[in-house]
Amino acid sequence: MVSIKQLSKMNFTGKYKFKSEENYEQFMKVLGVPDDAIERGKKIKFDTEIVQNGNDFTWSQIYPCHTTTNTFIVGKESEFEILNGDKVKTTAKLEGGKLLMDFSKYVHAAKIEGDTLVETSVCDEITLKTLHTKTV
Repeated sequence: MVSIKQLSKMNFTGKYKFKSEENYEQFMKVLGVPDDAIERGKKIKFDTEIVQNGNDFTWSQIYPCHTTTNTFIVGKESEFEILNGDKVKTTAKLEGGKLLMDFSKYVHAAKIEGDTLVETSVCDEITLKTLHTKTV
């Protein structure tokens, strides 16, 4: 279990504006997302808002037409809505300054580098990398 002291060194709380994305199309194909949905998704950019209170997180991805919010506690199993829209249960972990989640179809990691939220998702050797710049 991750202690509050360990998490206090990491402060994810903030609002983050979409900056860039790498390998979106390839990654979504590996997940089995239909081509028409991938084409629509390539045009949609999302912002992220995170509220962290110790081990408790509320992580929202804000799209033009809807918001997806995952609420979880590091070290406890929680339900997440993942990139392809499925809902799965997993336990968020903290390792080496990163939040890690194993969603069975892919592994997701998030970290803060300066004022940038860096998220990587890996599936079958394809890495989706998304960067967001902190605005507040």
